[in-house]
Amino acid sequence: MTTRRAGLREQKKQATREALREAALRLALARGPANVRVDDIAEAAGVSPRTYNNYFSSREQAIVAAVTAEREARIAAAVVARPAGDRLSRAVVEAVVEQYTDPGEHHRDALLLITTHTELREAFIATTGALEHPLADAITRRVNGIDPHTALVLAASVAAAIRVALQGWVRPGTAPGGLVVPSGSLPDLLRTALAPLAPALDAAGQRP
Repeated sequence: MTTRRAGLREQKKQATREALREAALRLALARGPANVRVDDIAEAAGVSPRTYNNYFSSREQAIVAAVTAEREARIAAAVVARPAGDRLSRAVVEAVVEQYTDPGEHHRDALLLITTHTELREAFIATTGALEHPLADAITRRVNGIDPHTALVLAASVAAAIRVALQGWVRPGTAPGGLVVPSGSLPDLLRTALAPLAPALDAAGQRP
């Protein structure tokens, strides 16, 4: 019974988190991010501002979460699911590129919103840190006998490389009005940023 209650609580928390991030995105698309308050998001999701603060520390974080939610878990799952014969570097790179460059039709307008507002870009880039522990766990599962600290260092390095790629992708462009526009191919930027890590990933993956 205790396990069941814990499971129901977790489901309720997940539902609340999803309601908040979808409300935040919906309001931002309709009004513009600067015209959305935390109180507005909480009201639209049917919770109190205090409850909102249990899930997100800012409106930007909530808006970005509508696009990035669960992505770190999907990347980790994709790394584990890659064919056993794939080198670790290939498993990681392909998982990252797939999850970062296929937002789905539902999130295309959201991604445009994020990349054209400074605060949202910063929150978007900051989400890379959430990948470290799920990816370290995935590397540990994929590579028998790897030291957990080594896996975490590799995962942190991957997160840092992704952050560099995203910073390059959303750097200031020359669009009218001084807007920041995506620059270059995100898949290419990701692959280029991750390339220097391939030797370390593959060396770690070749354990007896």
